[in-house]
Amino acid sequence: MRVFLVPGLDECIELHPWAEWIEFENQLALKPQFNPAVRKIQRLYVSGAMDAEVDKLGRILIPQPLRERAKLGREVLWAGMTKRIELWDRERFQAVTDRDLGTPEAQEELKKALSELGM
Repeated sequence: MRVFLVPGLDECIELHPWAEWIEFENQLALKPQFNPAVRKIQRLYVSGAMDAEVDKLGRILIPQPLRERAKLGREVLWAGMTKRIELWDRERFQAVTDRDLGTPEAQEELKKALSELGM
């Protein structure tokens, strides 16, 4: 199975199913190419995408430039994110989770956001 590894927007690596990433790129190609936001997405997000093969044991070789950008250490955590997976350094993921859910106020903020989305 082929996938795309993309430098994430939150110091992680995003793993996208191959067909869905190609569809994303096709949709982006239909956008106005002189729009500054489109150009920024292409430059900062899409240009770092690399395709990879998942082996028979479910392993993926993560290229060193992506490992460095996401600051991946020895222990990597796979976080399911609906249609994609995020690969995080385990300690960094815990720090982000603690920051975003570590207080009653943060938990209430998440509940409010979920409610506003109709969840």
